[in-house]
Amino acid sequence: MKIIAVGRNYSEHAKELNNQIPEQPVLFMMPDTAALKGNKPFYHPDFSNDIQHEIEVVIKISKEGKFIQEKFASKYFEEIGLGIDFTARDIQSSQKAKGLPWEIAKAFDHSAPISEFISKEELGDINQLGFKLYVNQELRQQGNTANMLFSFPQIVAYASRFFTLKKGDLIFTGTPAGVAKVNIGDRLKGYLGDRELINFEIK
Repeated sequence: MKIIAVGRNYSEHAKELNNQIPEQPVLFMMPDTAALKGNKPFYHPDFSNDIQHEIEVVIKISKEGKFIQEKFASKYFEEIGLGIDFTARDIQSSQKAKGLPWEIAKAFDHSAPISEFISKEELGDINQLGFKLYVNQELRQQGNTANMLFSFPQIVAYASRFFTLKKGDLIFTGTPAGVAKVNIGDRLKGYLGDRELINFEIK
């Protein structure tokens, strides 16, 4: 299982980080060791003083595919969930300033908490899915898949040009505006529509 993530897929988030709006999906990878499942606690690493939350809709690939045409891409995922893309923003900024890769800021152990998955048939129009994140009962992020710069089929088709997609692979599809620092003792709750899928503590 591999994790593919899309950066800058919501324009307001790109703007809040002073990033350009991309013309094509911005992809990066995380290893399977980044996954944190079952709403287990996230242990704040000691190598960063600025771990920030990024809630994202996650799709699970259901069959192997390569060079998938966009018009067929929806047939390659059957389930949707939520994930948190934890980012060591201080490390990312330092690496970017030096022109260096920034996987250590995005792909560290347990940096990608992942919820359970729901059949997309149960969710209605997946192109208008609302989702949100609360931190200590305060609404921090709120988004809708209608506002993605690149749709699920566009992301799947584009990613499959470079990587063979295999059953069980996960694609994080980008975060809306509102990213912020987390602290030890915080509790994060994430909702897809009205379904609570994420509920864990920072330790």
